Amino acid sequence: MSEHGGIAADQAQGKPGQNGVPQTKAERDRLLAVVRQFLKSTGSVPPFSVDELAASSDRVLALAGADERYRKFVAVLISNEAWRDSVAAVPYQRRLLLLPKCLRVEGECAGTLDEFGLVCGDCGRCPIYDLKSEAERLGYAVLVAEGSAPVMALIKARRIEAVIGVSCLTALEAIYPLMESAAIPGIAVPLLMNGCANTAVDLDWVWDAILLTGGDAPRLDLEAMRTEVDAWFTPDALDAALGPVTGETERIARAWLAKSGKRWRPFLAACVFQALRSDPQAPLPADLRKIALAVECFHKASLIHDDIEDHDAMRYGEKTLHEQYGIPVALNVGDFLLGEGYRMIAESAAPADRRAEMLRVAAGGHRELAIGQGAELCWARRPAPLSSDEVLDIFRRKTAPAFEVALRLGAIAAGAADGVWDVLHRYSQALGIAYQIRDDLKDWNGDGDPDDLAALRPSILLALAYARARGEDRRLLEAVWRRTVDPAVVAGQVRGAFDRLEVVAQAQRLLKTYKDACISSLEPLDGAALKALLRRVVFRIFHDFGQRGSPSEPGAGHAWDRAAGAEPVA
Repeated sequence: MSEHGGIAADQAQGKPGQNGVPQTKAERDRLLAVVRQFLKSTGSVPPFSVDELAASSDRVLALAGADERYRKFVAVLISNEAWRDSVAAVPYQRRLLLLPKCLRVEGECAGTLDEFGLVCGDCGRCPIYDLKSEAERLGYAVLVAEGSAPVMALIKARRIEAVIGVSCLTALEAIYPLMESAAIPGIAVPLLMNGCANTAVDLDWVWDAILLTGGDAPRLDLEAMRTEVDAWFTPDALDAALGPVTGETERIARAWLAKSGKRWRPFLAACVFQALRSDPQAPLPADLRKIALAVECFHKASLIHDDIEDHDAMRYGEKTLHEQYGIPVALNVGDFLLGEGYRMIAESAAPADRRAEMLRVAAGGHRELAIGQGAELCWARRPAPLSSDEVLDIFRRKTAPAFEVALRLGAIAAGAADGVWDVLHRYSQALGIAYQIRDDLKDWNGDGDPDDLAALRPSILLALAYARARGEDRRLLEAVWRRTVDPAVVAGQVRGAFDRLEVVAQAQRLLKTYKDACISSLEPLDGAALKALLRRVVFRIFHDFGQRGSPSEPGAGHAWDRAAGAEPVA
């Protein structure tokens, strides 16, 4: 997990940040806290002139002891906080979301240009699609544009009453006088990287601004939650929660449990618990750690068993447990972790009826996961081509139960009402399938660990390719499915067939379908905090805390008439 919050992973590898924007979330949050205290003490009321904003920015920098180069960034924070309540009071249908084209993925954008500018191709490969589609669903007009002209036109037409803008500091600075003169409230989110290519943004900041409403409770700080959950898996923290190590089996199990991975499942359990509380910013109770540990114990046990069953030699970039210690020891460690998971639930301080329900849910998930893995193992005894529906059903059974157990345990621990269970089930089903499709696409790009495609396990890419293939391509893929060829020998031919049949693009469309299903499954939820959390989780999982992109020409965007079809205010 990067300290950068929502930004692209490769920014942490030495790319320069946006001039004048702090590059760590901790520093951005520190300055924000000083800004809030400053506004509270001065009672300043917007709109501010440019000179007033500059003077206030200087005072905040002095109070914070911050570098002068953050002057414009602090001015953005001051304006945002001063206008926050006003923006929250504006209906979504009267707001504009302004996004830069440079968030798209260079060379892969499926969008086109019309007289208004960029029309998103809805390919789902960059943050623009997720942000735009959710904002439009809420009622926003969306412009994918750089420059002040489109915004000025909409302000003059009196079609907007608030602006959420994402852009570089220079563009935000140019737009501000227009909003100030029209007294239009707005929240600006500056890009975190220089230039018009490979840009990035703090996505949590953007989501918070988009979803802001007048009745909003304080939002979950997902970055802080991630940091806290990660801290539960240090060796000392594990010893404190699980007790002292008494033998070699426990030592191996603890070391395996401490392996980093993504830890999505304990993170989800903790987040759902927190979202269902009356105060989502209250400290997490110590006992919740046992539930989160149980979720990770179940997951890490399943990985040990899967690696043995699938003959995988590598996990987390190193030898799998059975490669290090042999199959008997690894099997025993996996079984031990399952026992530890059930022990943690049983020893939690939750009321007896909740503990019983958590144990029932965990056992049901364990059973469903074994059925899914069993389907794949039985197929491996007599391998034959599978349809995409058959592969997706294996995905659903293998992956969705672990997500659902994590979500349900967090919800049960929080005392959730009956209305959430069906939603969590449908959300988990779509999330699990999307997660596995994404893994198959990562395998295609050479990022899989382990690589299912190289091992010729059931793959959605193979299924899609086989359904489309004819002639020599079909005979090749038939042999791949039946494992009558050496994977190393035909790898290049398989990739060539995939390219000819355009199955990667088809898989990406399928991934988008299931991501969309995750979002649509949340419609029946009444709790705004839980709904917003689960929307943000989808984006975090599938965009790895950020994305980047670059345009080849100046940006333009969706006009209001195309995005919303609204009439001018009389």
